[in-house]
Amino acid sequence: MQFNNDEEPPPPPPKPGPARPSRLVRLSKHHSSDAPLAPNVQEVLLELKCVSSATYRAPLDLVAVIDVSGSMAGDKLRQVQDALVFIIRKLTDVDRLCIVTFATEATLRCSLRCVTAAARTELEALVGKLEASGATNIQDGLQIGLGVVAGRRSAAGRAASIMLMSDGEQNIGDATSVDPGDVPVHTYGFGAGHDPDVLGAIANKRLGGGYNYVREDADPTNLSQTFSQILAGLVTIVPQDLRLTVTAFPGEATIRRVHAGAYQQIGDGSSSVTVRFGDLYSAEARRVIVELALGDRTASLPYRATVAEVRYGFIFQGQQVASDPVVITMNRSGRAPDPGDESTKPPELQTELVRLKHVESIREAVGKADQNKMEEAWNILAEALEKLVEAAKRLVDPMLDMLRKELLKMMKLFSSPGTYRKEGKALATSALISHDLQRVTARGDAKEIRIFTTPRMDTYLEQAQQHDKEEIKPADEDARGEPEPEPQPEVPATPAVGKWRTLSVVLRLLSAVLSLLAFSIMASARTPGWAGDRYDRYETYRYAVGVNVIVCFYSFAQALVETRRLVSTRLWSTQCYCITLILDQVLAYLLMSASSAAASRNHLWVYGFGIDRFSRKINTAVWFSFLGFLALAAHSVISLANLFSRI
Repeated sequence: MQFNNDEEPPPPPPKPGPARPSRLVRLSKHHSSDAPLAPNVQEVLLELKCVSSATYRAPLDLVAVIDVSGSMAGDKLRQVQDALVFIIRKLTDVDRLCIVTFATEATLRCSLRCVTAAARTELEALVGKLEASGATNIQDGLQIGLGVVAGRRSAAGRAASIMLMSDGEQNIGDATSVDPGDVPVHTYGFGAGHDPDVLGAIANKRLGGGYNYVREDADPTNLSQTFSQILAGLVTIVPQDLRLTVTAFPGEATIRRVHAGAYQQIGDGSSSVTVRFGDLYSAEARRVIVELALGDRTASLPYRATVAEVRYGFIFQGQQVASDPVVITMNRSGRAPDPGDESTKPPELQTELVRLKHVESIREAVGKADQNKMEEAWNILAEALEKLVEAAKRLVDPMLDMLRKELLKMMKLFSSPGTYRKEGKALATSALISHDLQRVTARGDAKEIRIFTTPRMDTYLEQAQQHDKEEIKPADEDARGEPEPEPQPEVPATPAVGKWRTLSVVLRLLSAVLSLLAFSIMASARTPGWAGDRYDRYETYRYAVGVNVIVCFYSFAQALVETRRLVSTRLWSTQCYCITLILDQVLAYLLMSASSAAASRNHLWVYGFGIDRFSRKINTAVWFSFLGFLALAAHSVISLANLFSRI
């Protein structure tokens, strides 16, 4: 089911884009600077963070899919109406909103339309007329919402998302069978009567969405507060389809494992891995821990090892953006600390490892609770709390305090099977999805546990608590109060290897062609008659032909390798650069010596017998051979630079 009646959005206002779009996302890396020469595993924390400004944010197409079944009558429906009014007043002229309701059947209340001043009045009137009755058919509502997104006529450069809210268990259809494709679905379970398994499964089918548990609270703005947090992210999307690629350095390291939560990983798993993160909100971050298995270098002297290369890319305003490569290096020596010693790791890496262990404890506790082993589940959480308290003694990070609050709240709701079924399962499901995606979700309310939040979310939380909706201002006014994105300095990575690759290919081809001409012309040097001569009678000429043949084939082979490196992210090891440099120098020496010997022998011939066709060919061949030497010698300088950038 598709709809193609979306309203044409206005053209975006003219404004200059950033000079370097790749700097809208900043890469940070945290790892030990030293590694042993013996085989070992090193952990590297990579963080991608978006700029703290929504100046260049993508226009939003939002579809709100709302439960209006009979159980929503009364205060629940009024809270939903208030939350929708908050959304309507936050969206701007460049954004579009569609409202779908579902009960026994789903109804398209309005197609995607631009949220202009006039449209706001009409949309608020539509929301105010919603009534609750009937059963709960989440599947039908979700399918219509996805059909609206799929049928858009204007989709280029726009972010699309669905907000789906329900307060009960589905009793018609099966929403978990619906494939959302590439559309993020943010689900909201309102009250204790909803099914967290269903709403969690829907959110987990597409990266970027999330499941939010919203408790029925005495505060009538609780639902608006929760809606405001996701909306604050959706109206600040800057990079879309963000990807991070890690390539291990061949001969030095292999990728053992990549800890990226629920995000999709593409690649062979050992030499190169790409992680797909989807869209990123302003000031939002994604962290990945890469385990690199370093090879045995106990027979080597201490040296600086290049272990991996990191790149990232994304879509910005409909265009592909790629970063410069960042190289990860470590000093390998026999005096390096034990990689298993947690205290030697950077604090940022230690904190992320603590968070990952925290998540695994919650997952294990949920497994026990689902088997009705509540005491075992509670003990797992209690043990995790003890470890967290110990970690907080050596690490100073606000994240740890939030993790502590999360465990304390969870332990309270895991105290009995009844409290677990009523609220504990919903809280744990929301927490696990939040940690797996590193994205904010509500764990009952939006105020107590604030993990992965952004400054805009803090602002919207305060605004959503206001009972006077007239004071809510559109998102573009919020953006005016934010600073322009500051130019980010280049990551002081490590030297870029092979930056002269195009010149390298040209020099390789040049030396190959010159050597080909040299040996071809010299091999054709023959004169007829009883006084005729030919090149193979003379050892120096045979030597020159042989060296030029070797240089020709070597240069052509190296040109093919260099051409492949121009279009591939695959790296060379230090040994490869060392061997290349040695071969370049040895062959350059042989080519020079062969050219000199041939030139001297030809000079003696001319001195004794004068210039003839034979000597002219030899002389021409010697010149081509000498020019080939110059090209090969020039490339040896590039090989030397490549080698020294690795050690």
